[in-house]
Amino acid sequence: MTTEAPCAHLTQVEVADPHTTAGCEDCLLTGGRWVHLRLCTSCGHVGCCDSSPNRHATKHYHGTGHPVIASFEPGEAWMYCFPDELMVATEESIR
Repeated sequence: MTTEAPCAHLTQVEVADPHTTAGCEDCLLTGGRWVHLRLCTSCGHVGCCDSSPNRHATKHYHGTGHPVIASFEPGEAWMYCFPDELMVATEESIR
């Protein structure tokens, strides 16, 4: 008997280096504000969460199709797959 992983995207993640550690890269350019940060594991884009006014991490997914983000908050250890709407805990924090 074989057990399939709940999400192929999450099983194939190789985390890209972040473009910045200073904050949401889009908000930094426009003078916006953010609540929490998310890292695109495909390309390293750092965007703000859906609780932030501009929701740049989700906009990045819709613009690029990059499927997985990771929390970029110190001490948080999880990833989220947009296409499968699945969040999983990870062994260690990205930051």
